[in-house]
Amino acid sequence: MSAKEKTTGFIAEFRQFIARGNVMDMAVGVIVGGAFKSIADSLVADIINPILGVFTGSGTDLSGLAIALPGGGDIMAGNFINAVVNFLIMAFVVFCIIKALNIFHREKEEAPPAPLEPSAEEKLLTEIRDLLKERKDA
Repeated sequence: MSAKEKTTGFIAEFRQFIARGNVMDMAVGVIVGGAFKSIADSLVADIINPILGVFTGSGTDLSGLAIALPGGGDIMAGNFINAVVNFLIMAFVVFCIIKALNIFHREKEEAPPAPLEPSAEEKLLTEIRDLLKERKDA
């Protein structure tokens, strides 16, 4: 087997892997998730932080909240709170999406199956029954 055949086989296998629907769905999900993350970051930094900053008494956004250590340095509690709020927003959105998908799949599964076509044997037996019934009535 030559190196060209190995490469062609590898590339063909990779192309087949990429063309699967699940991989494409996952790629779209990652791209949309990344875009949504920037929206969630902005929501936390630009809207939620200033509101929470009012309640902490600092009058500025929450990201500036720090606890000074005796030896020097700071514990950036505000950044940690930002990360937690951001996580909760993202987790809530993912929960809502999965809940909607589960409802959609449940409705899809609960749809009644189409009535089955009678087999050739059942059709023949029905004809015989009808003929016997006609003969009896005559």
